[in-house]
Amino acid sequence: MRGSELDVLVIGAGVSGLTTAVCLAESGLRVVIRTASPPQDTTSAAAGAIWGPVNAGPPDRVREWARTGLETLRDLAHVPGTGVRAVSGMEASRTPASPPYWSDLLADLRLCDQAELPEGFAAGWRYTAPVVSMPVYLGYLRARFERAGGTLLLSPIRSLAEVAGAAPVVVNCSGVAARDLVPDPAVVPIRGQVVVTANPGISEFYIDHSLQPPDVVYMFPHGGTVVLGGTVAEGDWDTAPRPETAERILRDCAAVEPRLRDATVVAHRVGLRPSRPEVRLEAERFGDGQVLWHNYGHGGGGVTLSWGCAREITSAVAGGGR
Repeated sequence: MRGSELDVLVIGAGVSGLTTAVCLAESGLRVVIRTASPPQDTTSAAAGAIWGPVNAGPPDRVREWARTGLETLRDLAHVPGTGVRAVSGMEASRTPASPPYWSDLLADLRLCDQAELPEGFAAGWRYTAPVVSMPVYLGYLRARFERAGGTLLLSPIRSLAEVAGAAPVVVNCSGVAARDLVPDPAVVPIRGQVVVTANPGISEFYIDHSLQPPDVVYMFPHGGTVVLGGTVAEGDWDTAPRPETAERILRDCAAVEPRLRDATVVAHRVGLRPSRPEVRLEAERFGDGQVLWHNYGHGGGGVTLSWGCAREITSAVAGGGR
């Protein structure tokens, strides 16, 4: 498809790229995605994933993007085939802790009584939030994009100069690859490794704030499977699963939920969260009269922030603010 035949080129097919492309295509624009990897091979596919704008700033913009994401994902939880479900659960800490600043967006959040906490824990809170089975959800987004007339091309982009003239609007949703593509040295990977097991009957999520990075403990049930984590290793580019890390994850999660001790391991996943001091969502002039939108640096909040960021871009582009 030549530049004269499309309105927007989106770079990247992770959750931010797909969601942005969906919004733009559904607004009536002709949209193409170019990506180095299909959606199921992106960092997004490795995510847990639960609503929560972690490792993302600035707070004021993140809060509003997260609000939009919460409302949209809650709606999608009622749509079959999206991979989104409303799940209740607990975050807990062995040391005194309080819910994050954005937690008041969760209407049912409440602090736990001491009797509710696991032994040895000092604080915790319970709430209900959307939990997303990412392989299913990415498939849903891709199908929705293509139903809206969009096209996804497996075609790596090595530099932004390469797409000059490709479309009147280019949207850069390249995730951690923005470090080299833009280039933007403020982008740093936060390596996440998870283990997927058969679900022995877990129905609630659990997040433990007690360990020091790079180790964390969490479990997110997805029907017949449960995603166990994890790691938050800043600056680590290794995308190969590490057996010793998987063993630690299984051990720590089984200590919290003994039913996991004999659970069958289904898969190992690794993803590189695109961390940045602040999400970069802004437009700049590009090429000969083109507009380049940047939409990257969402840290661990890609799913959470994707709809808010996508709708902000779509409002500007479809509304004539290219």
